[in-house]
Amino acid sequence: MATSSTPSFSSPAPPPSSSSSSSSSSASANNYDIPWVEKYRPTRVSDVVGNADAVSRLQVIARDGNMPNVILSGPPGTGKTTSILALAHELLGPNYREAVLELNASDDRGIDVVRNKIKMFAQKKVTLSPGRHKIVILDEADSMTSGAQQALRRTMEIYSNTTRFALACNTSSKIIEPIQSRCALVRFSRLSDQEILSRLMIVVAAEKVPYVPEGIEAIIFTADGDMRQALNNLQATFSGFRFVNQENVFKVCDQPHPLHVKNMVRNVLEGRFDDACSGLKQLYDLGYSPTDIITTLFRIIKNYDMAEYLKLEFLKETGFAHMRICDGVGSFLQLSGLLAKLALVRETAKAP
Repeated sequence: MATSSTPSFSSPAPPPSSSSSSSSSSASANNYDIPWVEKYRPTRVSDVVGNADAVSRLQVIARDGNMPNVILSGPPGTGKTTSILALAHELLGPNYREAVLELNASDDRGIDVVRNKIKMFAQKKVTLSPGRHKIVILDEADSMTSGAQQALRRTMEIYSNTTRFALACNTSSKIIEPIQSRCALVRFSRLSDQEILSRLMIVVAAEKVPYVPEGIEAIIFTADGDMRQALNNLQATFSGFRFVNQENVFKVCDQPHPLHVKNMVRNVLEGRFDDACSGLKQLYDLGYSPTDIITTLFRIIKNYDMAEYLKLEFLKETGFAHMRICDGVGSFLQLSGLLAKLALVRETAKAP
């Protein structure tokens, strides 16, 4: 099935018989305790899905053992934390527990923690194989205060013989330049639909999840390149409905149904402006946030079959409206104005 463009969103197939549902529920009853995100988290760098260039660089480090300080940068759910934890496990083996310090954004990571906790860990004596180092993992490093980052750069230099630092962040530009210059930068990007599909099918087979292809397409659409989101949506849909189809997925994820948004775009392109506005009003009255509506609209336009120059103009206007909504300007007014602007672009394009 094609997953690179907007899902087809055809009508869902009927759910399986109650006997198959009950058998699958009894089979998975024992697995409720562990979220599938954790249960199927890769333990080796080579098992990480997607970002082949970044993963191959980390595989070389795991093989040779010569780990530099690294910054792993990219969107959430693309495998940054998983990769660095798998790398630490491969490098340190049984010494992992005593030779790795992991701090997340939920932990206190102010200047005092850097001066005390991280410094104390860097000074600690741990017996490791030749060529191996202790590892400090700082997840969500872009949320560290500037003072903490300033204190960290000196620690990185003083203890460079025994300790290596791995910083995971969403935006590398929020890490101060002195730290960036001390680290190798590894960039992660959103996963492709095909990469998410391949891992979803493994989990579906292992958990015996009943599904129809449209349901898997809907999960891939809602995930938007985020593997963590895809697995959570799959588990939530299965737990709630025992069957993965398109309707159940959009109920669980509570995103505007792409079919409604697609109809809005089609009405604009066909000159039925009033119908497009009534479709927008329906979505808005259902309580969807304007950000959700405009994000879905952007992705529908991006994959819609229309003239290239028209698509570019539509995307440009959608981006401007998104920017104004993020600034806090009246949301429904901006969404209605966006539809009017799209209709104007379409009329202008038709004019000789």
